[in-house]
Amino acid sequence: MKRSVIVILAIAMTALFATAAAAQNFPKIRELRMDRAIPPQGVACIECHKQETPGIFSDWAMSRHASAGITCIDCHQAQPGDKDISIDHEKYYSKADMPMGEKQYFVPVASPVTPKDCSRCHPDEAKQYSKSKHANTIEVMWKIDPWLNQGMNSENERKTGCYYCHGTVLKMKEGKLDPATWPNVGVGRVNLDGSLGSCTSCHTRHRFSVMEARKPETCGQCHLGPDHPQIEIFNESKHGDIYQAFKHEYNFNSAPGAWTPGVDYRAPTCASCHMSGSGKQPTTHDVTERLSWELQAPLTIRPQDFKPFPSGTEWKVERNKMKDICKQCHGTAWVEDHYTQMDTAVEEYNNNYFKPAKKMLDELYAKGLLDKSKFFDEPLEVEYYELWHHEGRRARMGSAMMAPDYAWWHGFYECKNRYNKFMEEARHLLETNTKSYKYPDFPNTGGDTTKPEEIFGKQ
Repeated sequence: MKRSVIVILAIAMTALFATAAAAQNFPKIRELRMDRAIPPQGVACIECHKQETPGIFSDWAMSRHASAGITCIDCHQAQPGDKDISIDHEKYYSKADMPMGEKQYFVPVASPVTPKDCSRCHPDEAKQYSKSKHANTIEVMWKIDPWLNQGMNSENERKTGCYYCHGTVLKMKEGKLDPATWPNVGVGRVNLDGSLGSCTSCHTRHRFSVMEARKPETCGQCHLGPDHPQIEIFNESKHGDIYQAFKHEYNFNSAPGAWTPGVDYRAPTCASCHMSGSGKQPTTHDVTERLSWELQAPLTIRPQDFKPFPSGTEWKVERNKMKDICKQCHGTAWVEDHYTQMDTAVEEYNNNYFKPAKKMLDELYAKGLLDKSKFFDEPLEVEYYELWHHEGRRARMGSAMMAPDYAWWHGFYECKNRYNKFMEEARHLLETNTKSYKYPDFPNTGGDTTKPEEIFGKQ
């Protein structure tokens, strides 16, 4: 009898240990629960905005947020003491003529929704975005841009131009958002909660559509024009041509991370290559990934060597990521040969255009024939700037994204013309020992040259 008991206990203990060992192979079960019930305060928001701003209500009603029960207060609700609380909005809770305008529905709200707010539901995306050049573009801009650093434009020219895409430093004034800094959804906006950027730069409110962010027209809001014509380059390329011909067949509403080349789309958009998951590559909101050259810099360098904002990555690793994306549609020889051509274009720009022009500019400054106290007030400074900032960028970006007209006619052809004019005038100043002509009335200058304290600290 005792022997039987011992045997039974041994079998039980063996089974117990086997079960415990097997349990170690199972990860902890995560229970993700979403309460789709809308609280009375959320209903109050909806009923009020349905009447006062029907466009906002309709946009939200068509969103995935609405179908998941996510309402205004889930994104806009502020905590007591937050710097961006809307004082004016509190007045609506004591107006008898407003639907549900009663104190019992009061919730403090903030107008700007920030990546920190979005991170409550989208933590990975917010973290990736925070490391990108998009989120940090105000810092980059102030480190390299002579327009800002030398006050060669006005505050309003910056607000309506540069800051519209790059972002403002949000401030409060008399209990409201300062109109000098708002409205703004710039991709690098500095928010009052300390976060950087605005998710609605690409996922516009209040539908916050994945479909919209996948379309090149969204990127083309900012990536266009003489200095960074990515949307024009895309439209000229074979990728853009196929997109225009077949975009009506694209499945832009595929789930995040599941948007598949050859299944959901025939040729890539900007997001396909720079952000979306494909092949072995996961989706990323860090657009600095997958880049092997810093094409917007005066001298083309590797992203990790870009002093204003080093990428913190290794370019060969990032290039292989992009190659993996390319190989979802192209053969290995095509991809390798494309990068050979791109690298050659970079080398030719650096050695034949930028470096000689920079050397000449430095010589003119050293001999006092150009004045360093201001930029853009002497013709050669403008010629030099546009050589790299306009023609040089177009040549490099056109080569990188396979747009022949931008690589040549808008790019290297114009580089030659700009370079020759620059060198002709520079040699004339050197040979005659003559100081450059200065524009006596450079218009509408006087922008503040103080770097934003929120980013750079007190100067």
